Amino acid sequence: MKNIILRGIVFGPLQSNCFFVKNKESGETLIVDRGAHEERIEAALASLEGRPVGILLTHGHYDHICAANELRAHYNIPIYAPKAEEKLMSDPMANLSSAWSGKPYTVKADCWMEDGQEQVLAGFQVTAVYTPGHTSGSCCYWLKEEGVCMSGDTVFCGSCGRTDLPTGSMRQMKESLHRLFEVLPQETEIFPGHGEETDAAFEKAHNPYL
Repeated sequence: MKNIILRGIVFGPLQSNCFFVKNKESGETLIVDRGAHEERIEAALASLEGRPVGILLTHGHYDHICAANELRAHYNIPIYAPKAEEKLMSDPMANLSSAWSGKPYTVKADCWMEDGQEQVLAGFQVTAVYTPGHTSGSCCYWLKEEGVCMSGDTVFCGSCGRTDLPTGSMRQMKESLHRLFEVLPQETEIFPGHGEETDAAFEKAHNPYL
């Protein structure tokens, strides 16, 4: 990682990761996958001395999107999310917020990302790589020049996200994993939505779903 400071905090009963991707030079910071507790996020950003410029959502499940609206309003920053996930993010039953948190929650992104779309965010070239499987519209965010992939609930260390929730598919998950690791260089560091970080070399050698 060249010009990047990457920190994470863990939230809630599902132990969901929220990451902060900070540009060392400018201080501009991206928030990746936020499921709740905006106060803790604000405190973490203050400690990091990061200046938030955007929120990246990898998919629409409640433990990754709750608090996104509040943070957008607080910092006056845009939300980026995969276009293919728009329907799930707008449905409290499908995104599990109604059933699992008891508080219906929906998000409408400011920028809906298409597969392969690139955006310069916080000074980083960010590519949305669609990886359906955990949900039909899941994606990873690849910062190629920094050697980083934010994998959401697609890649876990030595495993992958579950596929038995609304719009999930194990067939699509396996296809997505193979397609993703065809493009990720061996040295790419991977930061998942749950659990510890990993890298492409380890996953190619040990992930049973590849």
